[in-house]
Amino acid sequence: MKLKLIFITLLLAVTQVSMAQVKFEAKVSKKKLGVNERLRVDFEMNQDGDNFTPPSFSGFTVVGGPNQSISNSWVNGKRSYAKTYSYFLEPTTRGKFTIKQARIEIGGQTYKTLPIRIEVTGAVQKPKDGNNSDFVASENLHLVAEVSKANPYLNEAITVVYKLYVSPRISVSNWRELDSPKYSDFWSQAIDMKQLKIENGEYKGEPYRYVILRKTVLYPQKTGKLNIEPLTLTVSVDVPTNRRDFFGGRLYSTVNKTVAAGNRVINVKALPTEGKPDDFSGAVGAFDFKVTTNKKELDATESLDAKVLVSGTGNLKLFDLPKLNVPNGLEQYEPQHSEKVRTNLTGMGGNISDVYTLVPQFKGKYPIPSISFSYFDLKTESYKRITSDEIVINVKSGPDGSANAPNTGSESAGKKLVTQIGNQFRFLKLKANLEPIKKEYFFKSTTYWVFLTTPLLAIPLFLFFGKKRQERLNDVRGNRVRKADKLARKYLSEAKKNLGAQKEFYIAMEKALHNYLKAKLNIQTSDMSKDRIQRLLKERGLEESVSIEFIALLESCEFARYTPSSSTAMQQDYDKASRVIATIDKQL
Repeated sequence: MKLKLIFITLLLAVTQVSMAQVKFEAKVSKKKLGVNERLRVDFEMNQDGDNFTPPSFSGFTVVGGPNQSISNSWVNGKRSYAKTYSYFLEPTTRGKFTIKQARIEIGGQTYKTLPIRIEVTGAVQKPKDGNNSDFVASENLHLVAEVSKANPYLNEAITVVYKLYVSPRISVSNWRELDSPKYSDFWSQAIDMKQLKIENGEYKGEPYRYVILRKTVLYPQKTGKLNIEPLTLTVSVDVPTNRRDFFGGRLYSTVNKTVAAGNRVINVKALPTEGKPDDFSGAVGAFDFKVTTNKKELDATESLDAKVLVSGTGNLKLFDLPKLNVPNGLEQYEPQHSEKVRTNLTGMGGNISDVYTLVPQFKGKYPIPSISFSYFDLKTESYKRITSDEIVINVKSGPDGSANAPNTGSESAGKKLVTQIGNQFRFLKLKANLEPIKKEYFFKSTTYWVFLTTPLLAIPLFLFFGKKRQERLNDVRGNRVRKADKLARKYLSEAKKNLGAQKEFYIAMEKALHNYLKAKLNIQTSDMSKDRIQRLLKERGLEESVSIEFIALLESCEFARYTPSSSTAMQQDYDKASRVIATIDKQL
C-alpha cells in the first residue's frame, strides 16, 4: 500500500513538472496601430498540441493566415521545440479591442493564452506592415537615457544611465556608437563599465531584455533648462521571418537600425540666497572640515606642515578651499593641493586638501587663527558653516623677536625683521685667486682654418646628397610605396599605442579604417555599409581580393571587441591592416 502511494505521488509530481514546462502564449507586432495598418498575431507553444482553436478576432478582418511554422533542434543534447500559428489582421474601425483567448490541447490538458488589448487609431500617413523587418526592428528596439533627477540644484550630482532595450522577438548581433553626447553645460565623469551584462526587465509594461551601455555622473554648472544631447547607435538587428531552412530552423533577416536616446532637458534650480554666507565658494553636498598641523612645538627655522582638509560627498573638485591666515613671524609658502576623490553613481566622494609649509623665524608662541568653511547641505536644503579650532605653535628656541606682537593690519605689520645671527655670511669666499686671461688671436688660428676649409669640403657632400635626392624623386613607384606606408602608419598610430588592450585596440583600428575610407572615398560614416564600400572600391579599380580583405578586417574589428583575443592576434590584425591600407593606396 505504501509503495503504491509513493508511486502515485511521484507520478503526480512528474505530471506537474511537465505541465509547468508547457508554454502557450500570444504575441502581437504592436498594441497600437492606425486603421489603415496591419497587425500580426503569433500563437507560440513549446510542445506539440492538438485541436488549436483561435479567437474570433472581433473588430478585425483576417487577411492572412493561419501560417504554421515548426522549429525542432538539438543543442548540446537538449531538444528545443517551437510551433507557431500566425495571423495577419486588418482593423475594421477605430476603437479599443481585445484579442481573446486561444485554446489548444497538449498532453491531454487544455491551455489558453492571455487576452491582449489593442488600440486602433485614425489612419497614419505611412502605414507599415506588421511583417516588415525594418518596422519590426523599430518597434522592438529602444535606446533610453534614464536621468536620476530632473530638477537638481546647481552643482548637485545627477546620473544618466543609457540602456538598450531589446524585445524577445528579435536579437541583436552587434552595435557601434555613432554619436556621443556632449555635456557642454555640465561637469561630467564617465563610470567605467568593466563588463556588459544582459538583464531582464520591462519596457512600457512588456517584458524586454536590456543592457546598460554607459553610466555618466553630471554636475550642472548653470541654472535654467539645460539640454543633454542624445547617444546614437547603429545596431545590427536579426528579425525572424516566416521562412525555414532545410532542417526546419527559422531564417532571420538582418536589418541595420540607427537608434537615439533622445534629448533630455534638465531644469537646474539656483541655490537659495536666503542665509547664504559671504564666504560661500560653491560647495554643495555633505562635508566635514578641519585644520591640523603635524607639529605644535619646534625650534626656529624648522618647518611644520599645516593641512586644510575637506572630506565627504559632493562637488569636491569644483570649489576652492578657504585660505590659511598665519601671524607675523611665520614664513608661509604656497600650498600643495591634493585630491583623493572617487566618482561613482552617487557622485564624488573622498577628500581634498591644501598643505602649507610654515617656518617660524623667532622664539615665541604663534596662534594660527580659526577659519570657516561654508557649504549647501542637500538633505536640509540649507547652508551650514564649520569653523576650525585655533592652533598655537610653540617655538622653543631661536632669536628673540616680535613674534607675539599683534597684527595691526598697517603697512609695517606685514614686514619681517631681518637680524644678523653669528657668521651668516660664512659661505662667501674672501680670496678669489684670480688669474689673467691669455690673449689668443683668431687669424691663422685652428678655428680660423676650420672655418675656411669646411665649406670647400662640404661641396662634394652636397653634390652626393643632391644626386640621391633626385634619384628618389624619379623613383615614382618607390615614392608611392613609401607614401602609402606612411599613410598607413599615420592612420594606425592610435591602434598601435593600444596593442595589448583589446577593446581600445579594435575601437582605434576600426576608427582608423573608417577615417581612411572617409579621406580616400569622400563618404560619411553613416554611408559606410559593407556593400557600398565594396562597390566604391571596385569602381575605383581596386582588386577584388584586396577589397574582400578590407571588409574582413572591418568585420574582425566588430566581433573582436566582444570576444576574447590574444596579443598575437591583435599584432597580426595590425600588420594586416597596415598592409591592406598601403596596398589600397598604391592601387587607388
